[in-house]
Amino acid sequence: MIPNREESLNLISLYNQEDFHIQHARVVGGVLAWYAQQYDPEQVEFWYAVGALHDIDFEQYPEEHCVKGVELLRAHDVDESVIRSAMSHGWGMTASAYEPESMMEKILFAADELTGFIGAVAVVRPSKSVSDLEVKSVKKKLKTPSFAAGVSREAIVQGAELLGWELDDLIDQTIQAMRTLDCVD
Repeated sequence: MIPNREESLNLISLYNQEDFHIQHARVVGGVLAWYAQQYDPEQVEFWYAVGALHDIDFEQYPEEHCVKGVELLRAHDVDESVIRSAMSHGWGMTASAYEPESMMEKILFAADELTGFIGAVAVVRPSKSVSDLEVKSVKKKLKTPSFAAGVSREAIVQGAELLGWELDDLIDQTIQAMRTLDCVD
């Protein structure tokens, strides 16, 4: 089964109670759906499901992140293509067996950390919004290790490199994607 948006969020809610994790699922799912409209318009719902489900195991099983997720998703008969793509975001950072290969997997790898970072930058701005956020503001904060210290800058940079994109382009497109979401701001 490839879950639709409602099914994806229901699955996330079975294993995540913290508002932050549910919000993160909505944001990453929405950002991937935005990217799909640009790069793979026939697969928007697939991209959303992958983005929304990528951290299904993180709240309850942080030490088994991207490993336990495979088991949880299989228990709900989620299609193996969704599982593989969703769990690829942990490549090199967890025990995930899946290296990002497709464009979507590479975007997820890069955008997972980046969406959280952009959100953190936005909330410290006077507007508390991504609507007026610029790439230079995000890059400036990336240089401050104590700001959003839990965000892997290496994963963001590595994600841009995997895609063959300039970091500025990745940041710009992800900001644009986040501006379209109802769950941001």
